[in-house]
Parts: sequence; structure tokens; C-alpha cells
Amino acid sequence: MRTAEIERKTKETDINVFVKLDGEGKVSVDTGIGFFDHMLTSFGVHSGIDMQINVMGDLDVDSHHTVEDTGIVLGQAISKALGDKSGIKRYGSAYIPMDEALGFCSLDISGRPFLVFNADFTGEKIGEMDTCLVEEFFRAFAFNSGITLHISEIYGNNDHHICESLFKALAHAFKTAISLNESGEVLSTKGVL
Repeated sequence: MRTAEIERKTKETDINVFVKLDGEGKVSVDTGIGFFDHMLTSFGVHSGIDMQINVMGDLDVDSHHTVEDTGIVLGQAISKALGDKSGIKRYGSAYIPMDEALGFCSLDISGRPFLVFNADFTGEKIGEMDTCLVEEFFRAFAFNSGITLHISEIYGNNDHHICESLFKALAHAFKTAISLNESGEVLSTKGVL
């Protein structure tokens, strides 16, 4: 069964993440940042991954460490749950509309982490989350999960809608990429990922 649990404690954050890739989208998230919880919940529900995420961060400073470190630990848990990546489809892409906004994600679970991020937010915050941290989350997630991640706002006006369309696009692309291929083998000419 493709599951993993990672704990990480620093002077800035104390994080516990459990993931079950072949789940039902059952999600429990508590980071102390309401909007971020909403985005992580959307990712879990729409990808079908069961996730439990508990974070104690130095929110008295700001939300940067909490958001980035959650991306690190969630990425590590995903990587561990995927193991040697044999049997997965590896690639996934999705366009997701959210009212006037349209988000896009294309990814490769390649073991070669990379992020291309294109989104413009008009406000400094969505709820209590700094909009500049959306890119920081995706970077930490991509680099710690070993995913080549391209994620873009195609268009949109409302920051909440733009951000949610990006998280849901990631979820649907990821759901495709982790689904099993017919051969059960690693999808690579090298034979390994």
C-alpha cells in the first residue's frame, strides 16, 4: 500500500504528515492558516489522496515558515509513498476553471525536481496567507517530491479563485500521474526514475 508518514521538527515548525495515495480523499488539515488549510484540503479531496497534516508554526513571525515547511514535508511524504515509482503513469496535466479563473498544471514524476510558476495575484493576502507564499509552497513541494511541475494561471481576476484553480489543477494532474499503468513497470527508457 502506498502510504508514508513524515515528522519534521525545527525551531520554526513542528510538522506531521501522513499520506495514503490510494485513498478516498479523506483529509484532515490544521496548519493554523485557514486559507492554506482550504487549499490543502482541496488538493487532497480532488486528488483522492487521504492526508493528515498537523502543523505548529511560528505564526507570530509570519506564515512563511509554516507554508514552505509544509510543502517540504508533504513533498517528502509523497516521494516516500511513491517508492521507486514503478507502475505509475508518471505524467499528468489538467485545466481547472474556478468561476472567472482558469488554472493549468502539467507535471512529471521524474525524480528531477523543477518548478515553472506563472501566476499574478493582485492582493498581498488571501485570508491570512501571503499570496507570495503560493509559489513558495509549490517550489518546496516540487523539489521535495521529485516532481517537474509547471503551474500557471491562464487568466483570472479573483485571487481566491486563481489560487484554488491552481491547487485543484495540481490535484487532478497528480491523480492521473500516480495512477497505475498497464505494464506495472517504470515508465522510462532508463528503466529507473
